[in-house]
Amino acid sequence: MSLIPKKGTVYVVDDDEAVRDSLQWLLEGKDYRVRCFDSAESFLTRYDPREVACLIVDIRMGGMTGLELQDRLLERKSPLPIVFITGHGDVPMAVNTMKKGALDFIQKPFDEQELLGLVERMLDHAREAFAGYQQAASRDALLSKLTSREAQVLERIVAGRLNKQIADDLGISIKTVEAHRANIMEKLNANTVADLLKIALGQQAAKA
Repeated sequence: MSLIPKKGTVYVVDDDEAVRDSLQWLLEGKDYRVRCFDSAESFLTRYDPREVACLIVDIRMGGMTGLELQDRLLERKSPLPIVFITGHGDVPMAVNTMKKGALDFIQKPFDEQELLGLVERMLDHAREAFAGYQQAASRDALLSKLTSREAQVLERIVAGRLNKQIADDLGISIKTVEAHRANIMEKLNANTVADLLKIALGQQAAKA
């Protein structure tokens, strides 16, 4: 058994057993963790969005097609990088998948070195997306600690409102605003207003 750390997970979704087996053999030989599925439906029940992974999927399959699977993942706002396997007649269709965010497509029979290069590119994308996912989750966890009133105060701090203006906006005293500010700083582990803005604006950017 290899002692080298696995490089990442590659999901393979194809209803052709021979294609699944050949991809698994090729990728495991390069120390990738490979998980194969014979249908898009079975993949969706097992896919973990918290995993650093990429997806190789056949564009045409019985049941849910690769195109429909891409649409499902887009609906879930999944950051999973996708490469489609296509037949010669599917190239215009594959180009359309790239307009929806697919990273690339490969034609059957595919070139092994080209495929390995694509997988490495996809996993680089996945690592970046996973880091962003973790940061967003961390921010959301911090912001969830705020009361609704504290969230209102934070929103106005971000907008550049002064304590007196925030007090007038919310119909509370300046001292109460100051108390809320202190609680917000403590709950968000922020030492400065700049720290506070980074956390709050980071969350807004993630939602945009």
